[in-house]
Formats: sequence, structure tokens, C-alpha cells
Amino acid sequence: MKTQIMLTFFLLLSVVACKPTLTAIGDTQIDVFTDTHLYFDPNLKTTHFSPDNLSETDSILRLDAGRVLLKKIHIPQYFKQPEVSVQMSLTSNGDPWDKSGSLFIIPASADLNMLDLEMGAVKKEHFPFQAAGTISKQIGGKHFMPNIELLRFMTPFGVGFFNNDPRVANLKPVYIPKWETQVQWTQNITQLLPLLENELYVGVFIDTWTKEGYKLSVQLNFKESTVANHAIKEQQVIPLVNTVKYASKQVYFDAFHKDDLQVSIPVSAPYTNAKLYYLTTGHGGHAEGDEFTQKENVIYLNNTVIKQFVPWRDDCASFRRFNPTSGVWTEKTIWKGQEIEERIASSDYSRSNWCPGSQVAPEVIELGTMQPGDYTFKFSIPEAQAITEDKINYWMVSAYLVFDKN
Repeated sequence: MKTQIMLTFFLLLSVVACKPTLTAIGDTQIDVFTDTHLYFDPNLKTTHFSPDNLSETDSILRLDAGRVLLKKIHIPQYFKQPEVSVQMSLTSNGDPWDKSGSLFIIPASADLNMLDLEMGAVKKEHFPFQAAGTISKQIGGKHFMPNIELLRFMTPFGVGFFNNDPRVANLKPVYIPKWETQVQWTQNITQLLPLLENELYVGVFIDTWTKEGYKLSVQLNFKESTVANHAIKEQQVIPLVNTVKYASKQVYFDAFHKDDLQVSIPVSAPYTNAKLYYLTTGHGGHAEGDEFTQKENVIYLNNTVIKQFVPWRDDCASFRRFNPTSGVWTEKTIWKGQEIEERIASSDYSRSNWCPGSQVAPEVIELGTMQPGDYTFKFSIPEAQAITEDKINYWMVSAYLVFDKN
């Protein structure tokens, strides 16, 4: 018996000894954008593309009159498992407003993508209602994939640029020591490693309407595992939907008031440890619009509800130090038994899953194993409101599927 145990032990040692050692390449930081100026310029002209308003300067593509920046980067091939994160810092360059923003990648494996939509190869007619470029779909034998978000963020009111403005100085609450010079966000995106390889476009969108705009920096950080022979987890990522307005041919997406967004995918082999990543924020419409009223989001898989919740942030006052140009007024409250007027800033108010100066965390929905078959995801916001002449209601919703490869 002892001899058999020793033989088994030496056999195991020989198997381990024969296993090739994984090459370590070390940690990597990729500077995607460095103090880059993003701004709106309606006169921005085409230089390398037609027929739409794309231009390229200093290896950066500027789309939609400059509100979208794209840059192609090269990512080294990792053999050991890294932890991947994205870091973004932002300061106002003169834009005093809070604006929605999205840091994203164009999936390199897509037959058709956002650039094809921008340049007219993908038509609006290929999609239902207002969903041009928003859903994963087969078009003429080719697969269109929407962008995948690395980070959803909201710019604060005038961070950094207006700190020394005399009017702003009078708005500073007593409970913050100083106005911040910039805002910074970090997001772990290790689950997106299968898409972060070779060459691909990384982009950033900010819904600015000023020539002053913002200055921003973005880094991708790969921190390699120190565990010996820690092999990369074999996973796959499938983009599903993304309603953010990245292309000039897109519109603010208010169509949830008409119908749900549906995406069907065939599963030929089991998807194990499947997870749905879902990002949602409501915007606009003034005081009674989708930005300031609570709206339920419902997600279905094959007509079964897998997530039902109201996306809402009620901690926005904690971001006041990033919002020097936020509008300020007073509201009545009771203090020591007396009615008083208390100052409140626009940036303090609760909103549909975001605050001025915040990043937006994805909802992660565990799906377990998806056996072979046909699956349909349905995304619904039943009480979403329409855009009217003076009220711009819209929802920025994106989702993608991650699962283990067998």
C-alpha cells in the first residue's frame, strides 16, 4: 500500500514537472488618452472618411462633431491571468454643466460596428423603431455588435476649471474644505479580458455642447498574477445592447416608452457560469422627467423575469465638492422647531442611478448554465417617457453576457 501511494505521488510530480511554465510579461499600463481635449464643434470637417463628419488628428478619431473620441491601441498577449482595470480622470475645460459619458470599446470580432453605422454601411432600416446601432443583430449574413462599455460616468458641474471664480467661492458649503481639481474613476474590467487583445478601438463619449468641453486622461492597467502558472480563465463575451448615442446617425433613445428591446442568441454548447452585466441610467425631462423620477427596469430571459428593480441614487450630496458650478437655491426645512431656508444644490438631488461626478456600477445577474437552445433577452422600462418638444427624456442602457468556455 505504501509503495502504491509513493508511486502515485511521483506520477503526480512528473505530470506537474511536464507542464510548461507560463511566460510572464509583467504589469502593463496603456495610456489611451493623456490630457486630451474633448469638445463640441459643429464645424468639424471630414479629413479621412466620407460621407460623415469623422476627422483624425494625432491618431485620434473625432466623431459626432467632436463629442466622441476613438483611438486604436495595441494590447500585449498575456499567458498568465491579469487583473484588468480602467482609470479615468477628468476636469472641465470651461463646460459648466453635468453631462453623461461613456468609455467603451468597439469589439474587434464584429463584422459590422459603430463605424459602419457612421459611414452608412449599416442602415437605420436594419433596426426596429429608434434602435439603430443599439442591438446585436445579423444583417445580410454579417454580425453587427454594439459597443461594450468599460465605464459609465457622469461629469460634475465645472470640476476644476471654475474653482477660483468669485461667484463659485460664495457657493461653497461650509462642510467641504475645498473644491476638487478633478474627478477620477476606477473600474475593474477583468471580465472583459477576452475582448482586450491585439488591436482595438477604445473610445470616449461625453454629451457636451460647448467648444470648451473637458480635458481627460484614460489608462488601462494589467496587473499580472504572481501565482506560478496561473493560467488565464477561458471566457467569452457577447455584446447584447447599448443605447448610448455614439454615432451622429443615432438619436437619444426614448423608445422604451413604445416597446421593449429584445435580443435573441442561439446557444449551441452549454454556457457555464453565465453572467449578465447591465448598466442603466435615466436622463432629462426636467423635474418630472426620467432623470428625477423613479422608473422600474425589468429584464426577461425567455419571458421569465431575471431582474426587476428601480435604479436610483440618493447619495448625490456626497459629491458636492466636485460640483462648483451647480445651481444653488433654498428650500424650507425645520431646525430646532423653527422653519428655516436651507441651501441645496442641483447636484445634491437624487437621480436615476447616477449623481453628477459619479461612475455607474453595473448590475451583475447570475444565470448559471445556459443549456443549448434559443434564448431571448428582453429589456423593459414600462414607465419610460417620450421626448417632447421641450423635454428630452432618454435612457442609456447597455448589457453584455459573460460565460466560461468549456
